Amino acid sequence: MESLTGRLLWDLVKHLKQWLLNLNRAGDKRKQEALQALRQVILVARETQVYMRHHQQHQTSDAKTEAYLSTQWTELAFLLKDLGLGKLAKRCDIKGRYWADPKQFDQDFIEKADIGLERIEHLARLLVREIESRG
Repeated sequence: MESLTGRLLWDLVKHLKQWLLNLNRAGDKRKQEALQALRQVILVARETQVYMRHHQQHQTSDAKTEAYLSTQWTELAFLLKDLGLGKLAKRCDIKGRYWADPKQFDQDFIEKADIGLERIEHLARLLVREIESRG
């Protein structure tokens, strides 16, 4: 399992490096679109964390909030895919599908998909910093 996770991480890093190289050649508009999308990933990750904390503390579910989270993650997946961030988009798509119906995935799939909120937010923050540092 650890080697699979390491390989997935390496593939993701290679993908992100190539994406950043391509973004350097893009215009300012494309860079701003990427920054906005990545910042939105961070915001939705935090909204999700707040909901999950509330859910754990009160042992209650809110279908309306879960539908909202499903929509937010799915919209981010579409946007990130359009921007060429396919691997991050796939993680967001799985998050969206998860919030639509968590029972459709087993725990093994969730672990292999590497869709933890901390990991997704970390990747988005790394990309934001890289884009901002390159001006």
